[in-house]
Amino acid sequence: MFAKHGLRNLVEKLNLDSFLSSNNKSSEEKELLTIPQRLRLSFEELGPTFVKFGQLLASRPDLIPDDYIQEMSLLHDQVQVLDFATIESVLVEEFGAHWRNQFQSVNETPIGAASIAQVHTATLNNGDHVVLKIQRPGIVQKINDDLNVLYFIAELLEKYIPETRSFNPVAMVDEYFKTLELETNFVVEANNIRRMKENFKDDTGMVIPKVYFEMTTERVLVMEELKGKPLSKVESLQAMGINPDDVIKKGLKAYLKMVFIDGFFHGDLHAGNFFIMPNDKIGLIDFGVVGRLNSKTQSAIVNMLLALSKEDYTRLAYEYVDLAPFSEDVNVDLFAKDLQAVIAPYYGLTLKHVNAGKILMASAGIAASQGLVVPTELMLFFKSIISIEGLGSRISKDFDFLAFTLSQVGEVAQSFFQPVKMANEASLLFRESKTFLTALPRQLNLLFRKMNSPDYHTKIQIDGLGNMQQTISNSFHLLFLGVIISSLILASSLIYALSGSIPNLWMVAGFPGFSVVGFILAGVTSLIAFYNYLMRD
Repeated sequence: MFAKHGLRNLVEKLNLDSFLSSNNKSSEEKELLTIPQRLRLSFEELGPTFVKFGQLLASRPDLIPDDYIQEMSLLHDQVQVLDFATIESVLVEEFGAHWRNQFQSVNETPIGAASIAQVHTATLNNGDHVVLKIQRPGIVQKINDDLNVLYFIAELLEKYIPETRSFNPVAMVDEYFKTLELETNFVVEANNIRRMKENFKDDTGMVIPKVYFEMTTERVLVMEELKGKPLSKVESLQAMGINPDDVIKKGLKAYLKMVFIDGFFHGDLHAGNFFIMPNDKIGLIDFGVVGRLNSKTQSAIVNMLLALSKEDYTRLAYEYVDLAPFSEDVNVDLFAKDLQAVIAPYYGLTLKHVNAGKILMASAGIAASQGLVVPTELMLFFKSIISIEGLGSRISKDFDFLAFTLSQVGEVAQSFFQPVKMANEASLLFRESKTFLTALPRQLNLLFRKMNSPDYHTKIQIDGLGNMQQTISNSFHLLFLGVIISSLILASSLIYALSGSIPNLWMVAGFPGFSVVGFILAGVTSLIAFYNYLMRD
């Protein structure tokens, strides 16, 4: 497939040319395309798993170059709608041969189709109108087979094409695998919906569908049908007399609550997943992709937005540095200058002229160029910003997305200093301190036992001092000889001074014999020391 689309050289570099035949030649037209274009065409023909992988790469400018980002962003699912007889096989396997007994009716014409599932409406026996999200037959096995191929290709890339190692292809596939593993388990999605509904239980302006857990399985999700108009149909807003700016503001406030208050947000907020409900309420569906943020990442995002509002690029750079794993290679001043060069020209423009999400994505790419590993959850946040901006541009092109978001940052920041939250943080600090103080005596005891062990030894290596070892060794030798010489002279002088009070003392030419021997040894040792000094390196 890759050779067919003009990537024959790549196949040969991966040592897979033995699998090529004379028919695996690309046309002259394909040869004129860029490598990113050829890769996109290959992914499209390889099917939904590769298409979704390319879409994932399109949201990671920190991992792949810009020209690949642009091509991968053009990938779209080409989904074939399955006839109901085919999709019904899943219902039979999950609910049994008499599955229809649980429903008054089922609409056999799907209202939506995606690469993983197909959606049908139905009515339960109690009269509730529901939506059935039914997994495509055999899709999990196909995904697993395709993932094995992706892992194989990633390992070959790292082995035979060294320049790809900086992008860590195997880690990319690992991340993709984790994402798909959750997306193909509808019990996980059901739990995401439950949690989101709990978070918005006090918000009368948001509607999250009810999940029927007793009927939901890994392959079939049963949830409440929302009766509203999707934002993908902009003309319906005008017919309903709804102010587009009000819709955007309400949706953004809900989104900011997810990110900064709950730390749990919808990761795929395109127009088809937003519904305008009666009484101007907003409904949300499709929770297969969600983001989870810990307190540290939440605080970092708040600080990033505040830094943007004040054009403080050094602060923005340091937020990336603090979030990423430690790296010695980061030049913060250069990083801040690069951020300023990218962001400053767009500051103050409206959604009509600038996409804040893409700017943030670009900043992540700059962080990666500085050797920083950007956390996955932060990239999902940036991706969700792009989705919201795309949604907003459909409704009101003059809405100032960035200004409105920044205007909410103050309120968001205040939430971090609410008494309840501060009490929780203080409680966490106390618990961690208590754990540390409790463990400290045991750890010190273990350390002392280790140090007292006869086998204990410590190795210290100081880079750059290797050339000094001989000099230090010679110095210690001279010092040692100096101590010996001084001791001999001192002892000999002391014996000479006390010779008059020592009876029967051995004398040589009127001098104490031990003094004579000591002075002679001191003289010989001095000559040796002087010789070593002259012969040192």
